[in-house]
Amino acid sequence: MHTQRPTGLGLGLAVISAATFATSGSFAHSLMDAGWSATAAVAARIGVAALVLVVPTIIALRGRWHVLGRSAGPVALYGLLAVGGAQVGFFNAVRYLPVGVALLLEYLGIILVVFWMWAAHGQRPGRLTIAGAVAAVIGLLLILDLTGGRFELVGLVWGLVAAVGLAVYFVLSARVDSQLPSVAMASGGMALGAVMLVALGAAGLLPLHATFGDVEFAGHRVSWLVPLLGLSLVAAVVSYLCGIGAARILGARMSSFVGLTEVLFAVLIAWLVLDELPTRLQLLGGVLILVGVVLVRLDEARHESAQAPSAEPELVGQRA
Repeated sequence: MHTQRPTGLGLGLAVISAATFATSGSFAHSLMDAGWSATAAVAARIGVAALVLVVPTIIALRGRWHVLGRSAGPVALYGLLAVGGAQVGFFNAVRYLPVGVALLLEYLGIILVVFWMWAAHGQRPGRLTIAGAVAAVIGLLLILDLTGGRFELVGLVWGLVAAVGLAVYFVLSARVDSQLPSVAMASGGMALGAVMLVALGAAGLLPLHATFGDVEFAGHRVSWLVPLLGLSLVAAVVSYLCGIGAARILGARMSSFVGLTEVLFAVLIAWLVLDELPTRLQLLGGVLILVGVVLVRLDEARHESAQAPSAEPELVGQRA
C-alpha cells in the first residue's frame, strides 16, 4: 500500500526553518557592527548551538550509537560543506560583492539540487518544476538589491562555494540514514563546522575576532549575549532541526524551493527590526517565489499520484 507523506507537517517545518534562518542577518549584523568578524559570529553561532544539543543528542542516541557510527561520513560532510562551507562561502562573498548578488549566487543551490536529483537519482524535472524554478529565480532577482557596482571574481567563487554548500544541506538532510535522529545530525554537523571555522581562523586563513561589550540591537543597547543567543538558539538550533525534518519529509528538491521563503522573511524582519520598508518590486518578487513553490509542489504531487497505483499490482502478484 502506498503511504502518503505528511506533506503539511513537512511544509510547516520548512517554513519555520526558513523564518528562523532569516533572523540570522539581524542578529549577526549587531555583532559585526560591534567588531565581530563574520567567521567569529558564525563559529560562535553553531558552536553554542552544538553544545545546547549535546544532551538531547545523547538521549536520542541511547542504545543506537551504531547508527551514528555508520552515518559518520555523511554527518562529517554535512558539517564541513552544508554548515561550515555554506556560511564561509557566503560571508566571504559579501566582502567582494553586494549582499544581493551574494545571496543570488548562494540560492543557485536550489538549481544544483534539481540537477543533482536528476543526475544521481533519475528524478527528471517536469515542466511545472522548471516553470517553478524560473518563477522563483525571477522573484529572487526582484527581491534582492542587485544595483551595487562592487564586483570581484573571487567573490563569484565564494558565492558558488556557498551554493554548493546549500545544495549539500538539502540533499544530505533528505538522504541521510532515516534512523539517525535529526538532533544528532544537527549537533554533529554544527560541532564539526565550528571546529573547522576556528581552525581556519587560528591558521590565519579567515579573520577571527570578537568584542564583548554592549551592542546595538533593534534600536536598543544590549549585552552581546542577547544577539549571540538569538543567533545560536533561534537561527541555528530551531532552523537546522526543522530544516532536517522538513527535508526528510518533503525530499531535497521540494524543501530547497520552500527554503527560498527565507528571503521573504528576511525582508519582513528588516522591515520590522530595521524599519526598511519593502518596495513594490520586492513584494512582487515574493509572490513569484511563492508561485514557484506551489508549481514545484504540484509537480511533486503529480509524480506521487502517478507512482501510487503501481504498488497495488505488485502486492497482488506477491499474494498470488
